[in-house]
This record gives sequence, C-alpha cells and structure tokens, in this order.
Amino acid sequence: MEEEKKVRLYVFVGAYGSGKSEVSVHFAHKLKKENPDAKVMLADLDIVNPYYRSADAKEVLEKEGIRVIVPEYANTNVDVPALSGEVYSAFDMPDTLAVFDIGGEDLGARVLGAMLSRFQKIEYRVFMVVNAFRPFTSDAESIKLMASELSEAARLPISGLINNSNLLEETTEEELIEGEKVLLSAQELTGIPVVYQTGLDHVLPESWKEKTPSGIPVLRMDRNVLYKY
Repeated sequence: MEEEKKVRLYVFVGAYGSGKSEVSVHFAHKLKKENPDAKVMLADLDIVNPYYRSADAKEVLEKEGIRVIVPEYANTNVDVPALSGEVYSAFDMPDTLAVFDIGGEDLGARVLGAMLSRFQKIEYRVFMVVNAFRPFTSDAESIKLMASELSEAARLPISGLINNSNLLEETTEEELIEGEKVLLSAQELTGIPVVYQTGLDHVLPESWKEKTPSGIPVLRMDRNVLYKY
C-alpha cells in the first residue's frame, strides 16, 4: 500500500468577509504548535483587499517562529501590492509547511494560476472558508456556486470547507448550530467535506473543545492575541 504523502501546503480561499485571513493566521499557529520542529510559513497573497490582511499578524507570528511573507508595499499607501518572489520557496523547501492566504473571491484566486505547474509537484489542500451569515454564502446553493467560481479561477480543486459562520462576539451557540447545518447541507450538495469548525475561543461552547457535537474538528481562535485589526 502506497504511503500517503504529507500535505505541505494549505491554501485558503473564500468570499469577501468570510474571515479567511483570520482563519489562515490561526491555522499557521496550529501547524507550528503541532509541528514545533518544522519550518512554518504564512504567505499573504491578498493583493486585492488592503484591509484585514493576514500580514497584520506578522509581528506576533514571527515571535512564534513562523515566517511571514507579505505583498510588497503591504500596509503602505500604495494601492496595488505586488507578490514577492519568496512565495515560491513554499514549493521548493521540503522541510517547510506553508499556508497561503488568497485574496477575496475569484479575482484573488486567479493569482494561483501562475503557480499551477508548481502545485502539480507538491501535496496540497485548498480550503474554502465560509461564513453562512454573509449574503453570498447563506445557503447550500450559493456556497456551491461560490466554490465552483473559486475553483475555476484558481484552477485547483477545493478539498474542504471551513465553517467560519459567526456574528463576531455576539455569536450564540444556536447560531453556531444554524451555521453548521448550512455547511453540512453544502457538504451534501457539493461532495466537499466540512473539515473544520472555527470560532472565537470565548464564544465557542466549552463542550466544543475539540469537536462539534456532529464530530467536526474545531479550530479555536483568539483574536486579541493573534489577529489585531
């Protein structure tokens, strides 16, 4: 039986306002925590939206030993940042685990097209971050449409859905359950599995410490520590 190749690259896509940058930051933190001896890098490839970038967490992540690559001119007054050539090191360094935070919707996902040949030589996963309380991903049909558009733009298949359904600090357990139902319906419709449930650490129920009641692994997030607006 052929040994399963280790995933070395995780790509996060999603609609505007899905929270993918925040999820990307915490996923990089998770990788480093689980693989303390490994080299972990986070590449902010969001050259579309100058706000709420994963680059904003650069200082905090680098203190944890996570290498952060940001668009040239990120966090400056230059309108259109450019990708750094350092991004390609994610494909060339077999001892590195990498996270790519991709710009909003299909326009941002197109940045991956230039790297298509590189993806064919590495084990990767593309995760679509979904907030079911956002207008363009509020039901299974719209999630399916968004997933199709993102996959077509990126020219890569989406491996999993990440349920980031929330109303910020006001999110209740009932709303978390409601969001999960939408994502599970999308899973049934698309065939794309829900791989993580996210949530702010102080919002998620204590009983959801590792998994939701339906068995979805939980990625707990602490905005005050890891992601500052």
